[in-house]
Formats: sequence, C-alpha cells, structure tokens
Amino acid sequence: MVETILDELKRYVGFGPADEGELRALDAVGQTEYQRISEVFYERILAHEGARKALEGGESQVGHLKHTLVEWMGQLFRGPWDEPYFEMRERIGRKHVAIALPQHYMFGAMNILRQELNGVVDRTYWQDPERLRAARVAVGKILDLELAVMLHTYREDLLSQQARAERLSTFGQLIGSIGHELRNPLGVMESSLYIVKGRVVDDERAQKHLDRIGEQIGIANAIIKDLLDMIRDRPLATSRLCLLDVLQSAANQLHLAVSLEAIADLPEVEGDASQLRQVFVNLLDNATHAAGPEGWIRVEGAVEDGVIALAVEDSGKGVDESIRRRLFEPLVTTKQKGIGLGLALVKRIVERHRGTIAHEPRDHGARFVVRLPRA
Repeated sequence: MVETILDELKRYVGFGPADEGELRALDAVGQTEYQRISEVFYERILAHEGARKALEGGESQVGHLKHTLVEWMGQLFRGPWDEPYFEMRERIGRKHVAIALPQHYMFGAMNILRQELNGVVDRTYWQDPERLRAARVAVGKILDLELAVMLHTYREDLLSQQARAERLSTFGQLIGSIGHELRNPLGVMESSLYIVKGRVVDDERAQKHLDRIGEQIGIANAIIKDLLDMIRDRPLATSRLCLLDVLQSAANQLHLAVSLEAIADLPEVEGDASQLRQVFVNLLDNATHAAGPEGWIRVEGAVEDGVIALAVEDSGKGVDESIRRRLFEPLVTTKQKGIGLGLALVKRIVERHRGTIAHEPRDHGARFVVRLPRA
C-alpha cells in the first residue's frame, strides 16, 4: 500500500496512538480554555503591525477568525487525524498562499499556540510529572504535524502559482503580439466584406455566405478581445452593485431564461458592473453548453461569514477529474469548439475584485462558486 503524505509526516514526527490518546484526554480541559487562547492569539497578532496587515479582512474579521480558531483547536485534540483532516489542513496552507502570508508569521503564530497549549498541559498535570511529559510530547508532535502539513501545501501551491505566473507572462507576450497583428487583416476583411455585400444585394445565396463570413470575423475578433483582456489590467470602474441586476444583465445578454429568485435578497457588492457581468456571462454560457437542451441550470446565493457566495450549477456531465486542477488556466477547455479562455478570464476578474472562484465537484453536473466581499 502506498504511503500517503499524511502517513509519511506522522512517521517523521513520530505521531502515534499513544499521542492520540493523550490529546483526546486533554480535550475536556481544553474546551474551557480554547476561547481564552483565541483571545490571546489575536490580541498578539493585532498588536504587531506587520502581522495585523497580513490578516485578511483586518480587525473586522477577527470575530469570525476567533470562532474558527476555537474549532481548529477542538479538531486538533479530538481528531480523527485522517485524510479528511489532512485535506482540511491543506486548505489552510492554500489560504496562506492566496493572501500572500509571509511564512515567518505562520511560525510565529504557531509558537503562540504552542506556549498557550503547553500552559494548559502544565496546569492539568502539574502533580503528575510522567503524564505531563507525555502530554507535552503529544502536543509538540501534533503542532509539528500541523506546521508540516501547512508548509508542504504552502510550498506546493506557491510553486504552482509561480509556474502559472511564468506561463501567463510568456502567454501574454505572445498574445499581445499576435492579437495586434491579427486585428489589421481582420479590419481589412470587414471593410471589404461591407463593400462586397453592397454589390450582391440581389444574390440571396451570395448574401448568405457573406453573412457567414461576417459571423466568423466577429468570432475571431471576440477571441482576440478575450485574449487581450487576459493580459491587460483594465481599471475597475467600481460602484455599489446589486448582484441580481448583474446576473439578470448577463442572462439577458445570452437570451437565457433562468430563475434568479435565490439571489434577490443578497447584499450589495462593490465592483465593476461590466467586468462582473462578463464573469457570469461566461459561467452561464458554460453551464448552458454543459446542460444541453434537456438539462437545467440553477443559480444560488448565500452570505457566508460576511462573504457573498454565488453558485452557478448545471445538470451536465461534470468536469473530468483529469483537468480539474487546471480548470482556470488559459487554453484549458471541456468544450469541443472552445479555446479555454473563459474560466481563466473569470478567475482574473474575480481576483481583481478581491474574491475567489472554485469548482465544487458533484456526482452529476458542475458547480462553480464565486465568493465576493460584501460592500
């Protein structure tokens, strides 16, 4: 049987059943201390200028983060320390990369927790030196394991992010050159097409073929526009926006009838109406192609800890597992006639609005969730 990364890290720090027992025994005591420790933890962070700036959302998010830290400590002591646990801890490492958290703050934060949790051990077992030592060792191992998982994920995601940035840079240079060069001959073709159409007014068959040529020129221009949008940072014309209006505008652009009742009461966001409309035009268009004429599309919305989550889901075949990790990279597509720019452009626009987009696997169909900070 192949050893998982979690098993390897457990073996490396020597974390085993005895340590699991010690941690579970400490949880009953810890439950009376977790809230206090979270207060101390964020008090220390907010007192440090650099760490405070690295804190996503600033002081306004501290209440939510304290609650999250209490849950984290409960899972730390209760387990189970299995693959779902590992995957959850991986997400923390990825979040650190997403907010560009310097690694030295990660180590400093873990040291605060180590001190406080060791204090809990000392006060619990001060009359039993052997038990005190065993519990301290177990706490040290699990915190080392936590840090190892976070650093492993941090490194993997950072390398992936750097590789993606390098690919985008090369891609951008190439597209910038090709895009501008192609627009000139396409412009000439459009002008000539206009002249020719005026001279074959009575030839219905010729007009039909000229219309098809015009459509294809339009498609080529749209592809060039999408390519250039990928590499340029258009300034955001921000204002307070109602997401219902943005989604309705996107659906109208596609001549698509879809129920939007689920997002009618969502709070406003601050953003560029045109660019956010493009996000949902792309997502709804993808969902339409995936679902087909017999399928369905669903739009859902919710507020999650001050963040607005808006989901576009379809009843299609879903996304093949082999390309899920590369879904948001340029030139990756599941469409037979697509070139793979839509989701890459969506990701770029959403991130410029300080949001995130994620594909959430389903047994059937695909579900993409855009999360944006509320205004």
